[in-house]
Amino acid sequence: MNITLKQLQVFICITQEKTITAAAKKLFISKPAVSMGLAELEKQLGHKLFERKNNRLLINEWGKQLLPLADEQIERSKAITRLFEQQTSLTGKLRIGSSNTIGNHVVPSLLSDFRASTKHLKQSLLIENSTTICKQIKEYELDIGLVEAYFFDEQLQSIRWLKDEMVVVCNSAHPLAKKKKLSLSDLENQQWILREIGSGTRDFFIKHIGEKLNVYSISLELNTTEAIINCTSVGLGITCISKLAARHALNDKRLVQLNLELDMSRDYWLVCHKEKYQSPLLKQFIQFSLDWQLPF
Repeated sequence: MNITLKQLQVFICITQEKTITAAAKKLFISKPAVSMGLAELEKQLGHKLFERKNNRLLINEWGKQLLPLADEQIERSKAITRLFEQQTSLTGKLRIGSSNTIGNHVVPSLLSDFRASTKHLKQSLLIENSTTICKQIKEYELDIGLVEAYFFDEQLQSIRWLKDEMVVVCNSAHPLAKKKKLSLSDLENQQWILREIGSGTRDFFIKHIGEKLNVYSISLELNTTEAIINCTSVGLGITCISKLAARHALNDKRLVQLNLELDMSRDYWLVCHKEKYQSPLLKQFIQFSLDWQLPF
């Protein structure tokens, strides 16, 4: 058996892109070359690695067993290639995924401190909702995720990271802004401006507030925190949001925090694939993140 790194690269790319055409485009090679690479790999292994469905290639159980091993081989080959080229103690590119609040308000400071400490400058950052980040980690498209929602998944390792405080806010003209103390009943029949399904902020609202209300309406469903802040500040509804994300709007009085007798704390999570090979770079970033503290 003579499995090549090229065949493993083709396999991983097809896993991520789902079609021969998309994989060929990403790898900058022809479609026949991609098809041949996959066919040769499957022939050597004696097993099909994908199920064909509507012109898409969906990884099967054999493919899922191969994926972490293939990823490790590719990462180790990159480490060998870089060994004699390295300019710093850490080499390679780190692919980070982050949910919206963390990506916009935490990761910039984290990366700045990491770069200053290690002199490593090659990181990419994808900001999406927590569900999307965890999905891409499972598909080996990201190395690590920093998210606001906890996901129980047999393929993922989730580590408690930082603490966050959630708040319910409205604009200063809203009737609720005049009340010194509020209960859950005061939040009934309100117009809510919420993040999309799949976000950690939406998940927190549902579990801590939404499930306890008899009646509430969703006025707007938006996929960015800044849009929610702007819509809430002009009176289109009330919202549940990270205090960290809302701090500037609270300071300049565009938003008013409602005084609720509820536990509004939550955890941020550091998420990795359990079977993914952890390079020295990934290991150091994980440890650096766990030791790091918010500067504000």
